[in-house]
Amino acid sequence: MFSKKTVYLLMAVFAFLSISALLMNMPEKKDPKVMAKIAPYFPYEITKTFGGLDLKDKRTGERLKLANAKVFLAYDDYLKKWGKTHLKLQGSTLIILDDNGKKVDQMALDAKDLAFVKHFFFESSPH
Repeated sequence: MFSKKTVYLLMAVFAFLSISALLMNMPEKKDPKVMAKIAPYFPYEITKTFGGLDLKDKRTGERLKLANAKVFLAYDDYLKKWGKTHLKLQGSTLIILDDNGKKVDQMALDAKDLAFVKHFFFESSPH
């Protein structure tokens, strides 16, 4: 029916497309120490559902009903938007603010943590 070359070509194309889709939907690497500190204040969390994963608003309990492939990208996007208004850097200290702009917590950052915070939250993204 198909020649061996055609089958190998189809397998290669399928593998390439699968890997490309996987890489495009990967979340950015995050610093675990910084994420652990800000997670209690971030209003969204990733939850397991019967169909996979979803984002849940911790304030209202509402699920956002996102496609499984987009959950981690959406989480990163919401986190960055939240961070622009709720995080502030003063030297090497990260200050966490509430919705009214009042300080609720802070953490001292080492050089690696500071580089992550600057890159992830404060540099503009290409899209």
